[in-house]
Amino acid sequence: MNRGLIAVGGLVVILLIVVMAIAGTYNRLVTLDQAVQSQWAQVESVYQRRADLIPNLVATVKGAANFEKSTYVAVAEARSKVGQLNLASGVPNDPAAFAKFTGAQDALSSALSHLLAVVENYPDLKASQNFADLQAQLEGTENRIAVERMRFNNAAQVFNTARDSFPTNLVAGFFGTRFNEKTYFKSQPGSEAAPPVKF
Repeated sequence: MNRGLIAVGGLVVILLIVVMAIAGTYNRLVTLDQAVQSQWAQVESVYQRRADLIPNLVATVKGAANFEKSTYVAVAEARSKVGQLNLASGVPNDPAAFAKFTGAQDALSSALSHLLAVVENYPDLKASQNFADLQAQLEGTENRIAVERMRFNNAAQVFNTARDSFPTNLVAGFFGTRFNEKTYFKSQPGSEAAPPVKF
């Protein structure tokens, strides 16, 4: 009888250890996932800051006589496409939604770069204090975007490393898509080639 009780007690202790290990692993994954979600909110925040600056920038550019209408229309359309994205908060867990988000943001970045390049042909616009202030704010925002994207990638790397490590990967597998691997921000396609320099 004592041996049976000892065996049952041993099994209960082993079961408790396993349950506590699974609970600890789950809680660690939740903590790391929340860190990624928090950093994602920071990324969205700086992208929103940029989107909020664009109407003022476009209005300032529109005021310049003979400025190429197609240039600011392209910026306005790219911003509109970003605004039309109806993505749930699970973007970091969904590679397709992540690709859609980054594609729209990259298109907006490209349109803004083109706008700022065209402005070089308009010395009066370039000299405008309002435009200079907006350009400085936009440049600062672009720097913030780069920093927040880097921080997001760091948080995603910590999560992915923990998630893919044994035995955490077994626990993560029990919860389906709850702990999907996080997608990383990557450079825009073609950015590995140096831009041509013309004199």
